Amino acid sequence: MMSTVLEVQDVASGYGEVQILWGVSLRLEEGKLTTLVGSNGVGKTTLLRTVTGLLRPWKGKVLFQGKDITRLPPHERANAGIALVPEGRQLFTDMTVAENLEMGAFSRRAIAHRRKNLERVFDLFPRLKERQQQKAGTLSGGEQQMLAVARGLMAEPEVLMIDELSLGLSPVLSLSLFETMRQLRAEGLTILLVEQNVHMALAISDYAYVLSEGRIWMEGPAREVAAREEIRQAYLGM
Repeated sequence: MMSTVLEVQDVASGYGEVQILWGVSLRLEEGKLTTLVGSNGVGKTTLLRTVTGLLRPWKGKVLFQGKDITRLPPHERANAGIALVPEGRQLFTDMTVAENLEMGAFSRRAIAHRRKNLERVFDLFPRLKERQQQKAGTLSGGEQQMLAVARGLMAEPEVLMIDELSLGLSPVLSLSLFETMRQLRAEGLTILLVEQNVHMALAISDYAYVLSEGRIWMEGPAREVAAREEIRQAYLGM
């Protein structure tokens, strides 16, 4: 029986007096790849920031492995196993690839698995192994995105959340990263993917949520969502 690893219940959130999310609920099932799609500015990043504790919800709850973590600070959520690969990568550009990966393994849970995870990310991204001593700021855009994902994996996450995996990347590099997501899912990692490339995201996902104007507009198995006429017109250009 599938277990729910992370659940967002009726969350309202925003910045200052501007409300962005209006009663959003979603569930991440263990070992599944879930995609959250929607136009720019509808609240996808706000939702991720709320889940990681960078934003305190105005109302609603965030549950992780059945426990209410709504009031836990971000570092405690990271220790529990929630990792975010942020939009724009946010690497330490003056530090080397190796040093950036070290920074990913800062939590108590990650330190014990540092060597194993380093081997794992070098298996996934051989290019990073070749460039260990290169400064992150000198990498190509695709290599930087690989490093951002690898740094997230160094945190030994139970749930890996990725904000805009393919943004600004060539189709070939995008395809390579989507294949990596498929591989991680096959290994049993629970993933929440926020992605502009709706076609590819739905193709590799188990379940999908569509966010519109701060509310969940549609949800369902990814294949069924992709087949819906309104999705095909609004997001897939069909």
